[in-house]
Amino acid sequence: MSVTTNQPRGMNLPGTKPPIVPVTHDNVRDWWALLVNRKAYTRQSANPHPETSRHYHYQPKNKDSGQPLELDPPTVRKHLAGWITVGLYAINPQSQRCKWITIDADYDDAFFDLGKLKGELALDGVSAALEMSRRGGHLWIFGERPLLAEQCRVYIYNVALRLGVPIKGAQPVCGTESRYFPDKTDSLPGNSAMPCVVHSESIVPTTTATGFTTPAAISTYN
Repeated sequence: MSVTTNQPRGMNLPGTKPPIVPVTHDNVRDWWALLVNRKAYTRQSANPHPETSRHYHYQPKNKDSGQPLELDPPTVRKHLAGWITVGLYAINPQSQRCKWITIDADYDDAFFDLGKLKGELALDGVSAALEMSRRGGHLWIFGERPLLAEQCRVYIYNVALRLGVPIKGAQPVCGTESRYFPDKTDSLPGNSAMPCVVHSESIVPTTTATGFTTPAAISTYN
C-alpha cells in the first residue's frame, strides 16, 4: 500500500451523511481493543490518483500545526460506518510487538493460497480469519496478547515457504507475491487497511464492503 503525506481535496465529510452500517459504542470499543496497537494511522484518499486511478493512503495532518493526527474513537466510528477507510500500523515501536498479523494477497488464485495457509496454521493450533478484498483477500491472525513482530515474521515466512505460497521477499515471482504485516521493525512500518470497512473502488465510483468469510478468533500462538 502506497502512503503519501499530502492530504487530497474533498475529504471533509458532511455531518448529516448517514452511515452505511450502524455503529455502536461497543463496536468502536471492541474494534479498538482488537486492532489498535499505536495511534499512528493512514486514511484512504477520496479521489483516485490522476495517473493510476488507484485510491492511495496518506497520513492526515493537523491543518494548523502540520503534525500527523492520532487515531481517535470518532475516526474509528467513521471507518466502521463506511465513510472512510483507515489503515493501521502493526508494530508498536516501543515494544516491537503486534496485536495482529495479516497476509495481504492480491493476485489470481490468491484466495486459494490464503485458504491453504489457513489450513496449515490450523494444524499448528493457530486460528485465522479470511477476509475478501477487491483483488484477492487477507488472512488475519489475532494474538491472545501482543506478540514479538520478529517471531511473527519468521513463523509466517516459513509456513508460506513450506506450502509454496509466494511471499514478498521469499520468492522471485513478480506480481504474484503476498505481503504480510508486520513487515519490518523501523519506526514507521508498513500499514494495512483494516477489516470491516467499505473501500473506494480503483476505477469505478462505487464502493465495496469487506468482511470476514470465516469467524475471527483469538489465536493462542506465542
